[in-house]
Amino acid sequence: MSLWLIVLMALLPLATVAIFLVFLRWPAKYAMPLAYGVAVVVALGFWGTDLNIVAGASINGVVTALNILFIVFGAILLLYTLRESGAIEVIQKGFEDISPDRRVQAIIVAWLFGALIEGASGFGTPAAIAAPLLVALGFPAMAAVVSAMIIQSTPVSFGAIGTPIIVGVNAGLSDQSVTDRMVEAAGIPYAQYLDQIGMQVAMLHGLVGVFIPLIMVGMLTRFFGAKRSFIEGLRAWPFALFAGVVFVVPYYTVAALLGPEFPALIGGLIGIAIVIPAARRGWFMPKDTFDFEPRDRWQPEWISELQDASGPIRDGNKPLSQFQAWLPYIIVAGLLVITRVIPPVTDALRADAVTLSIPNIFGSGITAASQPLYLPGFVLLVTSLITYFLHQMWNHGDYRRAWTTAGKTIVSAGSALIFAVPMVQVFINSAPDGHDTVAAIQASLASGVGLGTLDQIASMPEMLAQGVAALTGQLWPLFAPTVGGLGAFLAGSNTISNMMFSFFQISTAEQIGLGSFGASMVVSLQAVGGAGGNMVTVHNVVAASATVGLLGREGDVIRKTLIPMAYYMIAAGLLGMAIINGGLNAWYAGWIGFLGVALLFMLTNRGRR
Repeated sequence: MSLWLIVLMALLPLATVAIFLVFLRWPAKYAMPLAYGVAVVVALGFWGTDLNIVAGASINGVVTALNILFIVFGAILLLYTLRESGAIEVIQKGFEDISPDRRVQAIIVAWLFGALIEGASGFGTPAAIAAPLLVALGFPAMAAVVSAMIIQSTPVSFGAIGTPIIVGVNAGLSDQSVTDRMVEAAGIPYAQYLDQIGMQVAMLHGLVGVFIPLIMVGMLTRFFGAKRSFIEGLRAWPFALFAGVVFVVPYYTVAALLGPEFPALIGGLIGIAIVIPAARRGWFMPKDTFDFEPRDRWQPEWISELQDASGPIRDGNKPLSQFQAWLPYIIVAGLLVITRVIPPVTDALRADAVTLSIPNIFGSGITAASQPLYLPGFVLLVTSLITYFLHQMWNHGDYRRAWTTAGKTIVSAGSALIFAVPMVQVFINSAPDGHDTVAAIQASLASGVGLGTLDQIASMPEMLAQGVAALTGQLWPLFAPTVGGLGAFLAGSNTISNMMFSFFQISTAEQIGLGSFGASMVVSLQAVGGAGGNMVTVHNVVAASATVGLLGREGDVIRKTLIPMAYYMIAAGLLGMAIINGGLNAWYAGWIGFLGVALLFMLTNRGRR
């Protein structure tokens, strides 16, 4: 069977998502059931996947979707608890005292606070928390979601206390003969080789991600400002680059000295500790002040049904202080750290006794599991209950209204996620025998069969990656981040992308003649691309949109976040090629040239009102 026919068929589910969700702008609740149907038909009819595997993957997808919905519910509940208690009004006033500039607010809330939450939790939690908080501060709902999704990049490789590296990359590389050869060539233990990959990931993220705050505010002014211009965002470049540097420097330092567990968490903490006092003193602040137009001039698609929700209700209670208003978010961050860092607490929340599991679904070998007490949704739920007492919300109608709003939103979001995640699971688990036959396929390609016929095929994502590798040859490192991004787009997870493709990446690196260092750099590019791909992953976009009531416009969000994602993939690929080739080479000029082209694009591109 021709490799290219296989690749074409593997593209059909993705093409369905691209055409109907992104380009035709169908709501996700209509586009994703169609994409799921296409994935099932391709898996059963062309791939030869067993029916029980498709069914097992679908059930696993539904369970995963319910986990995501639990997180979304918790985020919405906490937001509306704070709205009803009056805390949001106090937080708004606090940000006005720091700066009324929306660019500054987005950088602090999305970039720094979001990075902190990502480092502690992962699971798409930063977007689910940052997006509704930005809406509460007065951002258009779509602007809030786009900003929150853009920062789902640089911190992600070290999210959830380093899970994408410690679990994802490790699962893909460990106990593989190719890895053993590379480790032996490096002359270091495997654990140190894994730490080296983590350090390289941090270096690549730092050099590429330091510009993400600037790109984010540029996107904010280009698509949601009165002048529809990137230039208004670029005028905040001193503050944006300052915020980028104070995050990525400790981020890389921690990765180099302590390993992959805490770079994002500590980087976010240090960034917040430096940037907020600096902003209060006026350091690096833009000379002008950017704000959105009055709400009556906003485009209808920017606004959600939650945008005009009722304001604070205190019923004569003593006004809240800034500390009291922010305390629930401090509690969220603290509980996330405690539940992920302290082993006895982590073990208790993940114990078999509190794990809901459906093993070997329909004899497929696929197990669906949920650990509800460990999910960030549980932390958000507990924090909402704590807030009820901390903020003395004795008017029970207020708190009941928060629960009702959260419940209605979840019902609306469920229809999209219930199909989006199963589609992904069918795609990933599509190998005919129920698991990836990667080694067999790579052996076939290495023997020269790659462009002819294949007796075995792996899962759809693996075959797509094989197609890219066959096309690129020695230029593979340039495209390695894109494969990582593809994995994250499909799975909604940098961790799963790394699990799927780390072995493939290191094997391809060996096939094109790269040594131990080059191979580790290619795996690092995989992890970086996987993080960047989180900007556009469908079910994270659906989840973030749900928290602000923006359901039905997921395609518009993805169309916009494709721009920073493209920057991330191209910049990382060029930088990776430069480092792998060693010394001062033309690839560095290519990387710098690309940054210049990106800047020129931002300076000259304007939209219509």
